Amino acid sequence: MLRGVNVGGNNMIKMDALRALYASLGLRDPQSYIQSGNVVFRTDRKEIAPIAKKIEDAIEDQFGFRPSVALRTTAELREVIAKNPFAKRSGIEPGKLLVSFLMSDPAAADRELVRKMKFDPEEVYLGSRHLYIYFTIGQAKTKLNTKMIEKTLKTTGTGRNWNSILKLLEMAESLEKP
Repeated sequence: MLRGVNVGGNNMIKMDALRALYASLGLRDPQSYIQSGNVVFRTDRKEIAPIAKKIEDAIEDQFGFRPSVALRTTAELREVIAKNPFAKRSGIEPGKLLVSFLMSDPAAADRELVRKMKFDPEEVYLGSRHLYIYFTIGQAKTKLNTKMIEKTLKTTGTGRNWNSILKLLEMAESLEKP
């Protein structure tokens, strides 16, 4: 998942060009979902941090800007879904539930600072390398300052709504089938 791609007319990349770039890096069967830099692919590499850096470098070389890349395995996406703190609550609208995938794992002290913050009426839960944010009044009307949360955690993130996360998992699982 790329941060800040094709948002508000900035950092524009066509998805066919992005898929071709991933393929040129040896990432097999790249598939994109919507226009915001979501790509699912196969790789035999176990260490994903070097893959993220390689993607960031290649995008900078080819497109002239450097987005942060949040990579997650299929198992990690399943875990994000399984640990959804809103899963058992009725009335949760998937379009108002966002998961921000963090670029790095925040320090324990920084996590504790965020856990003590008040976000009313929004609800924020901190996972291992992600935030669950439920925008009770919708993202357009919120006063929630995600930049402040990122500053406190000393890492950035890239958000995806719940429907996108479910679709990305579906795509990733389809690549695992023989």
